[in-house]
Amino acid sequence: MHIEPGLVSDSKIWLSYLTAAGAGAYSIKLAWRSVTESGPLPLLLRSFMTTALVFCFFEVLPHYSVGVSEVHLILGSTLFLIFGAAPAAIGLALGLLAQGLFFASFDLPQYGMNITTLLVPLFGLTALAGRIIAPATPYIDLKYRQALALSTSYQAGIVAWVAFWALYGQGFGADNVHSIAAFGGAYMLVIIVEPLADLAVLACARTVVALRGSAFIERRLYNPA
Repeated sequence: MHIEPGLVSDSKIWLSYLTAAGAGAYSIKLAWRSVTESGPLPLLLRSFMTTALVFCFFEVLPHYSVGVSEVHLILGSTLFLIFGAAPAAIGLALGLLAQGLFFASFDLPQYGMNITTLLVPLFGLTALAGRIIAPATPYIDLKYRQALALSTSYQAGIVAWVAFWALYGQGFGADNVHSIAAFGGAYMLVIIVEPLADLAVLACARTVVALRGSAFIERRLYNPA
């Protein structure tokens, strides 16, 4: 998905196992919090939906290689706003795993790096949302600047982690740094699209009142914190 095979050698890849374990542990914490707040069924339903969506994002939406990795439209902030942090984390992890198992087995050795790259920015986005969205504001009432801030934080986090893995694996040589810069510049173009996608999805949710209170949707989408 993201990190190209061979970018980090086998002798260094152990670090990705540690970071992935940390990201997985925090995902379990979020999942447990979700279960205690609303029960296991909503978490299972939303996680199934996010997994299917993430798989489609990786396999169906356009993606292309630039520099040290690939550029994808992952819509991480959209998943967070509609389904919540825990289902988004589970969906990213399982969707990426399904892609590796069924379509891109060459990506499986990089799974630890890739999942860290996707999940840690999601956790940062979750923390940012708590700071910039007032408790009395349901997500359907977000402004463009708030959607832009969430999307920017997520995409910038992905670029930062890809850059870290590339520098960790290949060092600070001119060619490697140039490839990182090319990837980062291309990936930031996603920021133009994702906030608009967020607002479009939120606008649709605003018109579908039947979703209010649904187990398929994050409660905060329609209700204050």
